[in-house]
Amino acid sequence: MKYRSSLMTRHTFLIFMVGLCVIGCLLMAAPINVRAEAGKPVWAPGGALPEGFDWIQLTSGEWLKGDLKVLYAESLEFDSDELDLLKFDWEDVHQVITHEPQSIRIEDPEASYRVWDVDGHVDTVRGILHIKGDRVIVHTDEGTKEFDRNNLVSIAPGTERELDYWAAQVTLSLDVSQGNSEQLNYSTYAEVKRRTALSRFYIDYRGIYATTYGTVTANSQRASSYYDIFSTRRFFWRPVILDYFRDTFANIDYRASLGAGLGYTLIDTAKTEWIVSPGIAYQGTRYVSVEAGEDEAVSTPAFLFSTQFDTDITKKIESIVKYNFSVVNKESGTYSHNASAALEFELTSRLDLDLSVVWDRIQDPQPDSEGIVPEQDDFYFFCGISFEL
Repeated sequence: MKYRSSLMTRHTFLIFMVGLCVIGCLLMAAPINVRAEAGKPVWAPGGALPEGFDWIQLTSGEWLKGDLKVLYAESLEFDSDELDLLKFDWEDVHQVITHEPQSIRIEDPEASYRVWDVDGHVDTVRGILHIKGDRVIVHTDEGTKEFDRNNLVSIAPGTERELDYWAAQVTLSLDVSQGNSEQLNYSTYAEVKRRTALSRFYIDYRGIYATTYGTVTANSQRASSYYDIFSTRRFFWRPVILDYFRDTFANIDYRASLGAGLGYTLIDTAKTEWIVSPGIAYQGTRYVSVEAGEDEAVSTPAFLFSTQFDTDITKKIESIVKYNFSVVNKESGTYSHNASAALEFELTSRLDLDLSVVWDRIQDPQPDSEGIVPEQDDFYFFCGISFEL
């Protein structure tokens, strides 16, 4: 009995060892598996990644290949051949591996307000990028440099292709009715951005046109633009601010301003961004008509203030609130503002449903030649479709 028991023990031990050898061979031949924080298996590549693609790994363990477009305002844009343009919260991205040089903006605490030196931008590094966890590794021509992920401000293409820096979005709204009432209302909103690791250029345009029984009842255009240069992760200079406004029903043939300012990001998280920017400008206005003895063209210095609050309500719904006001002399209206609030519902990677409200106000409208004073406030509601280009 003791011999049989000993034999069974040895057989059991041999079977156990053979099993361990088989499992070990399988593990060596198969891709590496680790455990994520949530306890789910995570795949990691066992060899060199295919060339010609950028790669990102999410905190869930999933990998995607494609082209990294930009990291900006805690949001990573990634273009996949099969899934099109995707946007990820930066906190959901665990690893980034690029195949082409990138322009990486790093905040240097020891030189937080220095932007220029004899070699260019002191806080911008260009090279092949590898981000894993909390480390940022950049392979440059001068060697490998390593940074803390918390000091990473933005990523932009480091290639010579100018098109990679640009993004555009167009929103169209249309309302048509015929029969007992004949109305045509449409609006166009477009915005264009150019973003690098160091700077940001922005321009937008909104046109509103409406007719009732063939009579024009609304006709206004507004265009604004600015250029930002980042000094730190939150602070930026705004050396150029442009604004143009025209609304004949508000007795404004045109109103244009040129100014400069600075800005600060109060909140900068994966889901929310809040920017404030004060400035000064010179503003010129020409009225459609004025009362006798009044000037048709007036000018004034102006104090400007703008703020923008963006937040992701859900993965598919984004809220955007903008508020811009200017303080001028009485002949120019004393005070005016443009406020808007929008909800963007993501339908596809490039198509959104846009619901927005716009409020324009002039504190002291200029009477026309017949002494009629325009209304102080104009309100608009839009429902349209947005296309990302």
